[in-house]
Amino acid sequence: MIEVLVVDDDTRVARVNAAYVEKVPGFRVAGEAHSAAGALRQLEALPRVDLVLMDHYLPDRTGLAAVREVRRRGLQTDVIMVTAARDISTVQAAMRQGALQYLVKPFAFAGLRAKLEAYAALRRTLDGGGEAEQAEVDRIFGALSATSEPDLPKGHSPTTAELVRQSLMNAESPLSAQEIAERTGVSRQTAQRYLKLLERTGRATLTLKYGDAGRPEHRYAWATRT
Repeated sequence: MIEVLVVDDDTRVARVNAAYVEKVPGFRVAGEAHSAAGALRQLEALPRVDLVLMDHYLPDRTGLAAVREVRRRGLQTDVIMVTAARDISTVQAAMRQGALQYLVKPFAFAGLRAKLEAYAALRRTLDGGGEAEQAEVDRIFGALSATSEPDLPKGHSPTTAELVRQSLMNAESPLSAQEIAERTGVSRQTAQRYLKLLERTGRATLTLKYGDAGRPEHRYAWATRT
């Protein structure tokens, strides 16, 4: 089993993320922490922690500062950042501190599952030991590049799905298929198809806007998830 420490300042979010982790075969929650100091205490006290899901916005110091302290103490654990911090400087700093992946909130279960499954595949590869040819090195470095939308039906483009997803996530209010089409450059019919897929999978919510006459307008918003 891969032992995971879940770190988030919001206890409710931590519980939800922990429940997500427990749903992925091969993973087990070793503990939860709600501050950088609490995370460091758990890392020192727990028998084994293989992976930390680290929030960035913590009450006593940032998650990245906590990661730096983890490295300074020589604690052997991998880190995936799980945070609402979207600025490129934070993402870049996470890479430099050795975070293996960076998952932006809000996300659905499928997003975290994809990251964890890719991490498990990476561990299986590394556990083999020995030497690696260039092809094997490339495979190791690419192991964590799994998409957050791993279950697209046949005929759906991951690139288009990501464009629609980002448009919804960055919108301040629900959007129609026509508005999504204008923001992404795809046709209205294509936007509608991807929006319906996101709604069916629980990643988007649908509301109806009624006008003076005619059919109500379908408007979509990114589902509020941890």
